[in-house]
Amino acid sequence: MDYYLQEAMCRHRVDLSKEQMIVLKKLHDQDGLNQNELAALTYRDKSSLARLLSKMEAKKYITRQQSSEDKRSNEVFLTEQGRVIFQRTRPVIKEIMATMENNLTVEEKRTIIQALKKVQFNFTGETPPL
Repeated sequence: MDYYLQEAMCRHRVDLSKEQMIVLKKLHDQDGLNQNELAALTYRDKSSLARLLSKMEAKKYITRQQSSEDKRSNEVFLTEQGRVIFQRTRPVIKEIMATMENNLTVEEKRTIIQALKKVQFNFTGETPPL
């Protein structure tokens, strides 16, 4: 999956890794998250997220600002360029989804989703909803 996603990004001339795309999505949903919140939401440790954010900052996709409430914390914001690149990922994601869902019935999709949810709950230790 990662290979096909990266290949599609290259084909569409989108300079973005899967990890960077996840960060952009979280910031698109809630701009101004602090780095600790972003690390938790993206399931990354703080140091690897800091490295990832540095790369994204160099590409001018995000900006980090010191929190006015807690000087030890940085808040992360999308830049205009980050918003543009995020919008450019939409056709790539649609293409990947169409490829993945090709020749699957609605019932097969439901079964796959149910199985993946069970796997996810196995990792989180939570009880899956009935």
